Amino acid sequence: MATNVRRTTIVEVLDMALELERKTMALYAGFVRLFANDPEIRQFWFNMARTEAAHCGGLMLVESILRDDPELSQEARIRFDMTTGVRLRSLLAAYRRELRRGISLERALEMAVDLEGSELEDVVVDLLQVVRDPGWRDQAVKMLVHDMGDMSYMIERHTRNSKLLARADALVEKRIARPKAARGSAPGGPKTRAKKKRRATA
Repeated sequence: MATNVRRTTIVEVLDMALELERKTMALYAGFVRLFANDPEIRQFWFNMARTEAAHCGGLMLVESILRDDPELSQEARIRFDMTTGVRLRSLLAAYRRELRRGISLERALEMAVDLEGSELEDVVVDLLQVVRDPGWRDQAVKMLVHDMGDMSYMIERHTRNSKLLARADALVEKRIARPKAARGSAPGGPKTRAKKKRRATA
């Protein structure tokens, strides 16, 4: 299948990333309201929305840095399939329509796995490199690993969907395997905590 992958400037990708992160945050906030009667589930979706909010804040800082240093935007390049943004925009619009009709927790988790498994989160982490603060970038990766570990736990605890669980676990491994991510993962980190939760509920 043909793709539109090319070396592009950060400025060309930044607006799209901000738009999609805001829409993802809004979707998760909708899940917070939908599952407000269950404190554990509500907190999980609130944490997911908060991570997206942190990404938005980081991208806005990148935007400010690029505005003050135009040469930096000309130097920096990332590889991005522009059709990914188009697909995610359509996907988020469809998910918002589903949410308005009402959905189950399993369906909400499936939506989240779809979104978190896209290239968007990888692009966001790459964009944060413009800040030139490795600690902040590593923290963003650790937050993603933590969220994916919690998502695996929620899927195992509240559904019987083994295929969805396998997809979520694969996302945890993917995040850990990213360059430099392993340096930010200490023993007892998100994946370990998720496993401990599973054993406790076995």
